[in-house]
Amino acid sequence: MRVAVVGHVEWVEFARVERVPRPGEIVHAMETWQEAGGGGAVAAVQLAKLAGSATLFTSLGADELGNRALEQLRRHGVEVHASRPDEATRRAFTYVDEGGERTITVLGAKLRPRRRQDLPWHELARADAVFFVSGDADALRAARTAKALVATARELSTLREAEVELDALVASSTDEGEGYRPGELDPAPKLAVWTAGGAGGWTNPGGPFSAAPLPGPVEDAYGCGDAFAAGLAFALGRGDDVRAAVDLAARCGAAALTGRGAYEGQLTLA
Repeated sequence: MRVAVVGHVEWVEFARVERVPRPGEIVHAMETWQEAGGGGAVAAVQLAKLAGSATLFTSLGADELGNRALEQLRRHGVEVHASRPDEATRRAFTYVDEGGERTITVLGAKLRPRRRQDLPWHELARADAVFFVSGDADALRAARTAKALVATARELSTLREAEVELDALVASSTDEGEGYRPGELDPAPKLAVWTAGGAGGWTNPGGPFSAAPLPGPVEDAYGCGDAFAAGLAFALGRGDDVRAAVDLAARCGAAALTGRGAYEGQLTLA
């Protein structure tokens, strides 16, 4: 399968703590690490693990962090098409508490891929599945040339502007920043999915679905939602029906919860 992601990348510093500090409190990290993250990066690596390889259309600052992110993603089997503006790569700081919940602070502007950037957008027409995380409306229109197009509700304004029909929209029933109400997009997506973490979620059409069993102990919730959406895009691209596609997506989300950081634990198909 040919799979691709259009979306942003951030350089993330993680700190594992007993709990997120209260106002004025000092806490001590039990573990720290850094790696490329952000929705575009997480989804691209998950798709590469499912399909054997994946392509990411993105924008990376022309700085050392951008170079490090590019190198890491390539090591994970992702072919990266990136504009390199003379701007700082966006950073993020993420607390991971003892229950595995992540709390994120982003630092700097999101570098979104844009259609006017000199990238091989024509390649998207040959893709079996594309997951759109972020970018401008013209980049989303280019993504629509793929066989299957899945998008996150994270940037609803761009979806409205592009006016393309999505094969699936992934929203959250618990996070206001990723919410979606029927009627907010015209044309409406063929499939709308609302996730609710361990409670499973709901699809329209389809109804409720259950969360997948965890393949190990809870480690880190970072990237679970984007791993879920990447799994959904992969399954729809290979022709799975809605129930089977959601089942695979739920397995991807559950697997991501059992790994540290952005990529450990992500589901790999045998």
